[in-house]
Amino acid sequence: MHRQVSEPARKKIQSLIAECRKMIVGKEDLMEDLLAAILAEGHVMLEGVPGVAKTTLAKTFSGALGLKFTRIQGSPDILPADIVGTHVFDPKTGSFMLAKGPIFSNILLVDEINRNTPKTNSAVLEAMEEKQVTIEGETQKLPYPFLVIATQSPIEFHGVFPLPEVLVDRFLFSLKVDYPSLSEELEITNHIHARESTTIDQVATGEQISDLAQLVKQVYVAAPVQSYIVDLVRRTRTADGISLGASPRASISLHKASRARAFIKGRMYVLPDDVKYLAPRILNHRIVISTSGRSEQLTTESIVARILEETAIPEKLRH
Repeated sequence: MHRQVSEPARKKIQSLIAECRKMIVGKEDLMEDLLAAILAEGHVMLEGVPGVAKTTLAKTFSGALGLKFTRIQGSPDILPADIVGTHVFDPKTGSFMLAKGPIFSNILLVDEINRNTPKTNSAVLEAMEEKQVTIEGETQKLPYPFLVIATQSPIEFHGVFPLPEVLVDRFLFSLKVDYPSLSEELEITNHIHARESTTIDQVATGEQISDLAQLVKQVYVAAPVQSYIVDLVRRTRTADGISLGASPRASISLHKASRARAFIKGRMYVLPDDVKYLAPRILNHRIVISTSGRSEQLTTESIVARILEETAIPEKLRH
């Protein structure tokens, strides 16, 4: 049961993170989280003010993985066809041919997703959930692996559409991209020209990522760990200050992500620490504060932190 990740797989993970660090200063936890998301076959929401390298992080990550990357700038005038594609007339053949949209990629970055209309985001939702899109009644499969990285700024209020819970719930992680520390910002500014000329080398292939994702599914989750996961999620439904708790999808997400996290750390078994680390990233965006909770100035972060503190680790898992 207590097996370690094979040496080739461990080296591949280390090389991916090392390649990303050539371009990104700090934020190693975010790079590991992105890697965990793609290995767990999930999607990621990045939240942070403009200029904190959200887009650079996504582009660097896709370059190191050698996967096709496309970017969509959220806007109220974007239509679903602009994302998924449409049939266009080819005068040479006298027939209509499918012009695939930018969603036909491995990593799709949707910048400022909350600027899209709900109708447009419904096309993104189908892709996230079903790994396919519907174009004029025809179903088209998307490439594998497929990862949506969406960004939104916490300071935007004008020209945006609140994301419905059904869409937010489809994101495996909601990750905060904070300002860099003093030492990190000094490094960024002192080596800006060197980083601008840096190229990201491909250190993995789509096939290798697929193989790693299959290995992640073999990571062992003991019954007490699974009970701990479910207990954490169920407590969000009864905690004070919450009007809507996390659904069973959150339990499944925490299970999958914990496997990926353990794998990245070199283990073929999940520890409670994996679950505790990931719980805020998976639960914060899935719960809704009640009116009374807002009046008490509660936040989803503080509530999840309290749940983690109050939920006991099963006796069998204590050292």
